[in-house]
Amino acid sequence: MTILAENSQESIHNLLRDRRSIRAFSSEPIEPEKLKRLFEAARWAPSSANQQPWRFIVATKDRPDDFDRLLSVIKEGNVVWARHAPALILTVANRIRERDQSENRHAFHDVGQAVAHLTVQAQADGLYLRQMGGFDQGLAREVFEIPIGFDPVTAIAIGYPAAQESIPDSLREREAASRVRRPLSEIVYEGTWGNSRW
Repeated sequence: MTILAENSQESIHNLLRDRRSIRAFSSEPIEPEKLKRLFEAARWAPSSANQQPWRFIVATKDRPDDFDRLLSVIKEGNVVWARHAPALILTVANRIRERDQSENRHAFHDVGQAVAHLTVQAQADGLYLRQMGGFDQGLAREVFEIPIGFDPVTAIAIGYPAAQESIPDSLREREAASRVRRPLSEIVYEGTWGNSRW
């Protein structure tokens, strides 16, 4: 597998170029207006048939019981660093179309779109986040009484960055590693599968 180094060959917006998924979070709280703005950005994401299947459960450290409940569904390897973030989010997808009760096979994609909007807004506001697949979906459903038809998708830690010394030694090397991406030639095809566009 060929991987392209961090410095992009193309000019893209700084908010996208500078985004990182961090583990070293400051304990500094997120201003309420900034937190609300993240979800407002997510709210304006596009979705299939405008179903807007995204739902978010948010917990901040100013409500410790809520924060600890959300932290309790995150797997131990992630708790080590996620517990320092001032806010945690659980994303949830509504798999059922409201208009006819059929399955919305695009629900997870659309939740991803909403989180992408949230991510860019976070970057614009000086915040960083890290998404996690490492959480217990069954426990999340139970703890938060998530109804049938809605599926937990990811957990997210969000906040301001801290010095890398705030995370365990075993994670520092990964935290400092360059971001790498596949070159366009491996991901964009033209005319037929595998025929590189660029």
